[in-house]
Amino acid sequence: MIVVTLVAPGPLSPQFAASLVHALGAHRADRLDAHATDIYVDGERGAVRARTFAHLAAAGEAVDAIVQPVEERSKRLLICDMDSTLIGQECIDELAAVHGLKDRVGAITERAMRGELDFAAALTERVALLKGIPEASIDDLLTRVITPNPGAAELIAVSRANGIRTVLVSGGFTHFAEPVAARLGIDAAFANRLIAVDGVLSGTVADPILGSDEKRLRLLAECEALSIAPSAAVALGDGANDLAMVETAGLGIAYRPKPVLAKAADGCLAHCDLTAALYAMGIAPNTDAAASGV
Repeated sequence: MIVVTLVAPGPLSPQFAASLVHALGAHRADRLDAHATDIYVDGERGAVRARTFAHLAAAGEAVDAIVQPVEERSKRLLICDMDSTLIGQECIDELAAVHGLKDRVGAITERAMRGELDFAAALTERVALLKGIPEASIDDLLTRVITPNPGAAELIAVSRANGIRTVLVSGGFTHFAEPVAARLGIDAAFANRLIAVDGVLSGTVADPILGSDEKRLRLLAECEALSIAPSAAVALGDGANDLAMVETAGLGIAYRPKPVLAKAADGCLAHCDLTAALYAMGIAPNTDAAASGV
């Protein structure tokens, strides 16, 4: 049996939920709260997903949907991308702004996230443009510019409170990933390492570069360490370099995604904040559990 979780940023219309029940020929709908409803239907996951998203697109409602097998709903691992997923910025673009190159680097970033460029080559090209930037600029950006996306703190806090290990895995940089993970209370963080000499960025990044396949391998390593199958993992991302881990996880969720990821994910958060992922895991969001000061 498949469960389709509908989540809306405002009140979820019972009439809209009922229209999807009818379209899917579902067994029942369980209203979770004013914002969310679970719909249970027999069928093949891919087919249910296709019909669900076609219905949403035709209706034009501000509603997000996540589709998964009922028996795989309980999760033990949440693995998340950082840039444009847990935080609202692309850190490399913000660093490039120090040299007045944000537009130039940002254009490369956008193409890489759409899957139009080789990730490692695009990263190497962009990092070269950062040569000469003081490392101290990173602390300034973390203080002034880098901000969590709505719901990020609550997603992490409530997941951890429910015994779910949380991991940040980023194609960005440890200079940002480790402070962001500490700020959000994430259990572990993995990212690329910028090389600096005498407090100044050298324009190079340490090998091996953490890209799409490395994210997938990190997910598998975390699952092995927890003695769980990938079906017990949730992967959350936004771009092409998240595709492999989103496809490998039992539940893959795309947040404000690029088209290449939206096509592959089990659910897309185009309207709701990150707490919508909690409903999909069968957990009620709790704003009181969000980490303070974030």
